[in-house]
Amino acid sequence: MTLKIDEKSLKNGVLTLVITLVEVIEEALESQAIRRLEGGELTEDEQERLGQALLELDEAIDQIKADHGLHTSVADLRRGLDDVVDEVVDKLVNPARWAQEAGGQHG
Repeated sequence: MTLKIDEKSLKNGVLTLVITLVEVIEEALESQAIRRLEGGELTEDEQERLGQALLELDEAIDQIKADHGLHTSVADLRRGLDDVVDEVVDKLVNPARWAQEAGGQHG
């Protein structure tokens, strides 16, 4: 049996994953930047450079998504990742409820 792979679909899937991961990293960078700004750890020059770099990264990501028609697929993947993260956090915060639900599913 021959496995047929649609190269365009595969390319878009991989690119969607990469862009989504870059967006997640970008959000982490922005959080760190805000923490440092609020903590007074950056000079005005550093604040300006950091802000410009984050703006350029955001524009580059948007341009790649536009060039490849990935806005919807990236948004869908982000929602899926957000749901997974929310579930994991909920399991950590409410372990008794999750244990109870897991027990109820097997019984």
